[in-house]
Amino acid sequence: RNGFAQQSIDRKRLLILLYTTCNCSWLLCAINRILPEMEKDDEVKLGEARLSVESDMKPHSNFVDAMLTDLYQISMAYAYWYTGRVDKPSVFDLFFRKNPFKGEFTIFAGLGEVLRYVHSFKFTDEDVKSLQDRFPDWDVGFWDWLRKIDTSQVKIYAIQPGTIVFPRVPLIRVEGPLGVCQLLETTMLVLVNFASLMTTNAARHRLAAGKNKILLEFGLRRAQGPDGAMSASMYSYMGGFDGTSNVKAATLYGFTMMGTHAHSFVSSFTSLKDLKKRTLKSSDGKEVNFVELVGVKRDLLDPDHAGNEGELAAFIAYAQAYPRGFLALVDTYDTLNSGIPNFLAVALALHDLGYKARGIRLDSGDLAYLSKQARKAFTATAYAAHSTRFLFVLSLTDSLTHSH
Repeated sequence: RNGFAQQSIDRKRLLILLYTTCNCSWLLCAINRILPEMEKDDEVKLGEARLSVESDMKPHSNFVDAMLTDLYQISMAYAYWYTGRVDKPSVFDLFFRKNPFKGEFTIFAGLGEVLRYVHSFKFTDEDVKSLQDRFPDWDVGFWDWLRKIDTSQVKIYAIQPGTIVFPRVPLIRVEGPLGVCQLLETTMLVLVNFASLMTTNAARHRLAAGKNKILLEFGLRRAQGPDGAMSASMYSYMGGFDGTSNVKAATLYGFTMMGTHAHSFVSSFTSLKDLKKRTLKSSDGKEVNFVELVGVKRDLLDPDHAGNEGELAAFIAYAQAYPRGFLALVDTYDTLNSGIPNFLAVALALHDLGYKARGIRLDSGDLAYLSKQARKAFTATAYAAHSTRFLFVLSLTDSLTHSH
């Protein structure tokens, strides 16, 4: 099979492992071929795993079912059925022709969703009636066949998800009755193509950023609809990102949930008078007038008070709410003349109280230039404050800077 036959490894251990994870590599029907070869204890463990997986093997998206396909797949299935070829043994290979982004590699992803789809594949009576109403001239016997088919005779062979793959190499091999396998094609492609694209993109970002940088996925509002957003979050994480702002994805998949604040939060403050709470407890529990302390740091960094006062108030409020996680969006008004000085004033005050500012977020403009200027400001502030410790903290902060 050109290197695509079933793997000759410890199958008992493999199946127990695969059926307790999302991205298993074989269909559930494979379990029935392996069970007779097992010892009693292994059979019990694998049976328990099978029950667990079978109860949770529906696709994550409600749109993924037998009807999510191109019409010509059903048209071909009808022609196969009409000419008596529908049960002919067949083999389909899923592959791609070019690496995305003009790159040199692709990361294979989406197999877990493919298996969920294949496992739950079924045309309902409602599905069949809807199609029959549109194609009343088709032989009624075809609709009876369509109601009865399932994937019990289909076998799936696949490369392990997360593997580096290359053009024209089969990623998934599908064996089974011609008519059924034909009907699986479109949905399998849509489940693998976008997943592999997103995973590859994330991996390229990880390689560019290095292993020590934190990468967050913030694409929910710009995603291709809700399903695209969920997939993007899932496969960005698989490709090497550290977390997502997508609360639904983080909750459903167990990912790290992270985020900052928006421009609207900054613009909701107009002056320091908007701050109803003036104090903040230090890391050792002492209550301190935080607004006053930030004012002292502001006088040091921005004696002319050229920065936007509403922005400074917003940063203070955010730091009061999250003293251990203060990360500010600094480009609402003027990144270099307002955002960064205001951030540094709050960061210095937090430092005096035993906290570490996490970083800044640059959301617009020339990110490379602004990042370098931010680094210069961080270094100059550390020396002005005569604090090598603060310089170390800000070095960490700058490494966490990211774009939305």
